Amino acid sequence: MHYVWLDADPGHDDVTAILLAVYLDNIKLLGISTVHGNSSAYWTGVNAARALYAFDAPGDIKVYPGAVKPLTRKAHYAPNIHGEDGLGGVVGIPQPDSPEVQTRFACHDDGSIISALEGMITAITDTWKSGAGHKVSVVSSGPMTNIALFISTHPELLEAVEQFVFMGGGVGLGNATPVAEFNVLCDPEATQIVLNCPVKTVMVPLNVTHTAIATQAIHTRLCASVDQDSTSNIAPSTDLRLMLSSLITFFAHTYKEVYGFEDGPPLHDALTIAFVSNPDLFRSRRYHVDVECHGQHTTGETIVDFWDFEKCDETWGVGGKNCLVLESLEVERFFDMFLDCADRCDRVSPLNTKQ
Repeated sequence: MHYVWLDADPGHDDVTAILLAVYLDNIKLLGISTVHGNSSAYWTGVNAARALYAFDAPGDIKVYPGAVKPLTRKAHYAPNIHGEDGLGGVVGIPQPDSPEVQTRFACHDDGSIISALEGMITAITDTWKSGAGHKVSVVSSGPMTNIALFISTHPELLEAVEQFVFMGGGVGLGNATPVAEFNVLCDPEATQIVLNCPVKTVMVPLNVTHTAIATQAIHTRLCASVDQDSTSNIAPSTDLRLMLSSLITFFAHTYKEVYGFEDGPPLHDALTIAFVSNPDLFRSRRYHVDVECHGQHTTGETIVDFWDFEKCDETWGVGGKNCLVLESLEVERFFDMFLDCADRCDRVSPLNTKQ
């Protein structure tokens, strides 16, 4: 069993990561902290709560709102990709002020919201049990502000972290600038803090996520129920599948309009959870990686030392080959995993029973 804390900025593809984290048998999701990124911190928190409700997640999995801005920079969002509220075009999800959403936030006894940092500290401490329990994989599908704050303020808990896995960066390409990926560009200083940490760190870059395309064939399989013929285009057979279909459709439209993706949108963030569950789906290699924080044209670029110019050792963090960089994915097996989780969720989702 892999114990996971997910830090996210939902975002269409973050929702697919939440789906996998809830339904993969070997993942124990401890909680979700949310962060500025695809939309404001208000909306990312609401959207994580909406996803937990739609996916009928266990009631003890809660949302813990976190950083509203980067460590040193102004926040900026991605409405051209995700819409103003982060889940543009997605149908069937409850309103932000609905009880279904509000009960998914973690609260103190007095009703005040428990913050991301407090939630992470408690969950990791309680899971680790001073070495008698289990280490936790900390997974990021958004800017890493919350995680950098955790590392900086609670270094004594780093021994309880199995690995930091983040969707971000690219090797020679970007999607927010010619060289910078969005999550890293939002808070490059936070990413560097994570890379400097003496704990195993795994980068899921654009080079790999751009191969995880939700094609029309995948979309058709998603719309079908398990007992339908999924060889031709059909309307979604349930309200849960309609929600997921609308998510894919909106995301496909914006990715085609902004980036020219013709075959469908990439499900970037789901690959983080897929890696924790089954790293054999990927090929990877260790490198020293840094983030450009001051470049006139290159801020946010992830610098991967292919040729070992730094002469690094095999440790994690500063001075070592500090990052396992994913290089390829078994795409068909990944989508089989994703669609199996959708099938399992479809049997229990409250979206299918809500009147």
